[in-house]
Amino acid sequence: MITDQDRKYLKRCVALAEEGLNKGNAPFGSLLVSDGRILFEDHNRNAAGDDTRHPEFEIARWAANHLNETERSTSVVYTSGEHCSMCASAHGLAGLGRIVYASSTEQLNAWHKDLGVAPGNLKGHRVHEIIVDAEVDGPDEKLSEEVRQLQYEYHSG
Repeated sequence: MITDQDRKYLKRCVALAEEGLNKGNAPFGSLLVSDGRILFEDHNRNAAGDDTRHPEFEIARWAANHLNETERSTSVVYTSGEHCSMCASAHGLAGLGRIVYASSTEQLNAWHKDLGVAPGNLKGHRVHEIIVDAEVDGPDEKLSEEVRQLQYEYHSG
């Protein structure tokens, strides 16, 4: 269940997604939170051609290098869009905790279809199909509409 506190962090993710979009990147933003503190935040950085530069992947890498196992498992990853399979794998391998997302893979796939965006190289699996016993909440109806608008701007612009 997404709480008002979760929405506060998700709104920041959407703002990061917009920041990324304004820099020519696909509009995705994420942050890592522990004990009410934002430990790390980022947006997609794929404009230069490296499509592995997802914020969720960067979070997993940062956490693996800066947090112990307990800290990682009790942290929460907030993100504008549900993890792709690459990011979900990194999340699981790093042993991170709960995931809360504003928009789902299913929504993104529908938006891409509506926009005529060709399917990418990943199959679009849901987080539960990648991470064992994942604790996941999302999507958020209102914020997913904001993410949809960013996606349409990115693919139409």
